[in-house]
Amino acid sequence: MSAGPLWTSRAMAAAMRAAVRGSLPEAITGLSIDSRTVAPGEAYFAIKGDVHDGHAFVEAALKAGAVLAVVETAQAASFAADAPLLVVDDVLAGLVELAHAARARLAGQVIAVTGSVGKTSTKEALLQVLGAQGKTHASIASFNNHWGVPLSLARCPADARFAIAEVGMNHADEIRPLVRMVRPHVAIITTVEPVHLEFFADLEAIADAKAEIFEGLEPDGAVVLNRDNAQFARLQARAGKLGISRIVSFGADKASDARLIDLSLHPTCSAVHADILGREVTYKLGLPGRHMAMNSLAVLAASALVGADLARAALSLSQIEPAAGRGVRRTLGVSGGEAILIDESYNANPASMAAALNVLGQAPVGPRGRRIAMLGDMLELGPRGPALHRGLIEAIRANRIDLVYCCGPLMRNLWDALSTGKRGGYAESAAALEAQAVVAIRAGDAIMVKGSLGSKMKTIVNALEKRFPGKAALDDAAV
Repeated sequence: MSAGPLWTSRAMAAAMRAAVRGSLPEAITGLSIDSRTVAPGEAYFAIKGDVHDGHAFVEAALKAGAVLAVVETAQAASFAADAPLLVVDDVLAGLVELAHAARARLAGQVIAVTGSVGKTSTKEALLQVLGAQGKTHASIASFNNHWGVPLSLARCPADARFAIAEVGMNHADEIRPLVRMVRPHVAIITTVEPVHLEFFADLEAIADAKAEIFEGLEPDGAVVLNRDNAQFARLQARAGKLGISRIVSFGADKASDARLIDLSLHPTCSAVHADILGREVTYKLGLPGRHMAMNSLAVLAASALVGADLARAALSLSQIEPAAGRGVRRTLGVSGGEAILIDESYNANPASMAAALNVLGQAPVGPRGRRIAMLGDMLELGPRGPALHRGLIEAIRANRIDLVYCCGPLMRNLWDALSTGKRGGYAESAAALEAQAVVAIRAGDAIMVKGSLGSKMKTIVNALEKRFPGKAALDDAAV
């Protein structure tokens, strides 16, 4: 907990150049943009979203315990004269100003993370590692866009020793303003892969957009780059042109500064032997998959760069658990025994899909069990989408996947490429595939569900969990 409030209303008003209406409290304990989850003592920001205008929920937020609301000048007159308000021309712009003020008062070390794959898991690993060594603040969930980054930064306590910002994009020029707000001491690019190709000409253009993260780096800061990635040289050159002298690489390549020496993969974890900036460490990583092990090298390198104890950081990696929709496992109680469900439903692209299939290939199965992949469309891939979906056939073969269920018009391309023996079922939507998925499962199976968020594969996960409650769910119900 912070020694004092997150903000005072006076400091908030000054940072946002806001007009004050009503009687405001001295202390603000938190910030919210959702009237449904706002907590007593927090300030509510009436953000205008794509679907809803937050001004419509100001009264609800105040009734729920918000001690003030930040509203725009054009709508301020619609609220009660005594309502506690900070009035600004634009609420999102006001939040950005508050984020800048939060960064200005912060004396701790800041890390920014971007990349085509692994942003959130890397951020969560950094939170686990650094949080064990000092007060650490990180963005929640995947708050990595034009409102998520300023909200997360504005929520950072002034006395945090470490702060971690996840920065995302799907167009050029989106990272640049965000990273100039964050001003990291260390910037990580996990990898550059064919993601959001609908909005980019090629991989080089994606790399250039990711390289925008260099532009906000603090003087004498460091960048951490994936040497095994084909775009490494391009990123390295861009960093050099910007005058960045501390370029730290990670990977299996022998020239890497954070180098993988040996890796032993297991169904639910990995054992890693690595050289991190000249120091050898051996550690257990509480996540399966080679891709997770590679990103753990970046985590340890960044941790060392911001002054954390490397040995303690490596030890903390054993405590990491997958985030929701990113590899969480659940035991399903099916007729005659159990099955394993791997929930990868949060999002998908060709690289993360191949990685998830590799994890499924490592999953144990029973005597009659099968490895089953239930896959939804990977979106925003542009003209290359059909070929990239069809190309998943190689990862399916390499990882001994027994059955594949395909969902969506793009996944039809993979379905058509599958041999008859590997075809489980096909449907145009997740809702339509649900019935097939439920009847497919038997004891000993390992099932992995994955797709882009827009393909709504969480529907399949929910259906399986409802139909086959695991032991934990049954015990909870009994209690």
